Amino acid sequence: MIGELLVLFGSLLTLLAAIGMVRFKDVFARMHALTKASTAGVIVVLVGAAIHLDHPNDVTSLFLAAALQLLTSPVAANMISLATYRAEGIDLVVHTVDESGDYLDRAEPPSP
Repeated sequence: MIGELLVLFGSLLTLLAAIGMVRFKDVFARMHALTKASTAGVIVVLVGAAIHLDHPNDVTSLFLAAALQLLTSPVAANMISLATYRAEGIDLVVHTVDESGDYLDRAEPPSP
């Protein structure tokens, strides 16, 4: 029973991530919704499935998948946000102190 409820709750979190991708207008807000909610949703679904399954190999595989999700999703979001920030032609409204702006002004273009 608890496993099924966790799977349902994780599915709702993933649905909220998808709704956030559609509703938010800014690329960084979309990325935040996608990264946080979908990672939490997948982790909760995997924990729910691990509670429901009884074979140790299945549970180990689910925990490995959860660990890989936790390790790769934030790194990928960071790289995508940095590439978006440096890209030209994308309207960015930054309402906080821009610590990367000075770095971008001094950065040399990559050599061919």
